[in-house]
Amino acid sequence: MIREDIATTPFKGEGHRKIHARLKRQKAKVGRNRVLDVMKENNLLSPHRGIQVQDPHDGTIITDAPNLMWCSDGTKILTVDDGWVWVFSVEEHWNAECLGWHVCKVGDRFAALEPVTQAVKKVYGSIGKGIANGLKLRIDNGSQYTSDYFLKQIAYMGIQDSFGLVKQPQTNGVAERFNRTLKEQILNGRAFYNIEEVRDAVRQFVEQYNAQWLLAKLNYQSPIEARQNYYKMRGAA
Repeated sequence: MIREDIATTPFKGEGHRKIHARLKRQKAKVGRNRVLDVMKENNLLSPHRGIQVQDPHDGTIITDAPNLMWCSDGTKILTVDDGWVWVFSVEEHWNAECLGWHVCKVGDRFAALEPVTQAVKKVYGSIGKGIANGLKLRIDNGSQYTSDYFLKQIAYMGIQDSFGLVKQPQTNGVAERFNRTLKEQILNGRAFYNIEEVRDAVRQFVEQYNAQWLLAKLNYQSPIEARQNYYKMRGAA
């Protein structure tokens, strides 16, 4: 069952905890330590596993409800024909769901804003004045995010900026963790020839990530599962 799970999951490098969580969904009566032992004995542990450094900001920030704190960041991916291209994205702190993304050649303030407007449209239905009142956006101190244009546009939608500390990327840990996962999953063993290949890869990854990526802080639910179950429980109450 472990070998089958490793062969069928769309993700690379997952550890024994997530494999155990999926085996439990299949009603397998096996403990997590037993899964770890079997994977050790059969050389099935992820090659990415190593000494785990505890970081209180690295992917563990969680709010009590959706739409209290989002985060955004940009990262670069090298292509053969188009050189470096930018990937900007927005994640929800509450369940780490990717709410918007944008792949582009020029990583300016306009590009940084694009996934934010996508996310606001997705969650609130429009980008009107004050539509997202009460929402904070965790961002770093890059020139895209400190520009008057970016700050005025998010303020118009009712979003309050929340800057991380200078030279401490862990203070935007949810976005940093998403970017790291994105690169681990789409870059390993692959060369991109142009920006369109990057767009296709990011699109496919985001769909799979939101629907299938299991997070320990969500009790091994995917981001979409956590959102659906949250609103289901609120409806029942």
